[in-house]
Amino acid sequence: MTVAELNTLSITTPTGVAFRNILVATDFSEPSRRALCEALALAGQHHAQLSLIHVLHPHRRRGDFENPPEVDGARITAEKQIKALFDELRPLGKIGVLIKQGDAALQVVSVIEEQKVDLLVIGTRGRGGLRKLALGSVADELLRVAPCPVLTIGPQAEVAAVSRGARFHHILFATDFGKGSTKALPLALALARAEQAQLILLHMIPPIPSSSASLSAYAPATAAADEVSEWEGTYHKQALRQLKECLPADTGLIQEVKYVVGTDFLTEGILNASARFKVDLIVMGASRTASAKMAAHVPWAAVHEMLRDAPCPVLTVAG
Repeated sequence: MTVAELNTLSITTPTGVAFRNILVATDFSEPSRRALCEALALAGQHHAQLSLIHVLHPHRRRGDFENPPEVDGARITAEKQIKALFDELRPLGKIGVLIKQGDAALQVVSVIEEQKVDLLVIGTRGRGGLRKLALGSVADELLRVAPCPVLTIGPQAEVAAVSRGARFHHILFATDFGKGSTKALPLALALARAEQAQLILLHMIPPIPSSSASLSAYAPATAAADEVSEWEGTYHKQALRQLKECLPADTGLIQEVKYVVGTDFLTEGILNASARFKVDLIVMGASRTASAKMAAHVPWAAVHEMLRDAPCPVLTVAG
């Protein structure tokens, strides 16, 4: 995508936020409870319709029966757990409740399409070490296949109090100027307008050039360092110019936009910026494929790391 296309999308974005119909998926775990808390706060803030979905696992051995006893029992248990959640959280508005049976991701996607849901909220455990990441199979699949933006509440994210007022004071939009970023920018801008939040646009430059063929392995260290420094300086100016060209002249924002170009690995750079600006929400585009041909988009492994370590909710828009 060109910078001109990014700019055009930003200009044509309506000032109102697109969150009219929010769906939160729950399996009654602690992560999904935290996701429900966040969804309740968002729905109240944006006067959105909120629905809760729980999917019962199909019983393969009872596949010949339309409603086997195990399913009826599981449904009754789920209804009791939902009632207990509502009794605990005491939501102010009406919440739609959906209990489905089958493949969890497919059922959630079906509801998103049928009810024109414009935001899915999920919680993740983010288990695993530095190299071995595991969000949970259902959460991972939903991030890949959901036809709407997904707000993920990771294990390190601070969860909103349901009674809290303005939710997002500082919104960080991390961009690589790829297709996913192009789709995510209008949403970040609309949210910043609605929340009267400060918008921070961030682009990270890799610590070394992605193509280092021009750097001779036999050149003196000082010469190589000078060439890297020159490359970084040129790239920094170019990236800063691109960031500023992403937004229209009149952003409709109350607070001044911050443009940040950093030199670091992607995940570390975003997390450091989040801490520096006390960010309440990270918005980023993501590619659904791990293909090497998609190098212009945020890789899936980086998305996993962000969701695991982010100190706030992460809103991803697939490109």
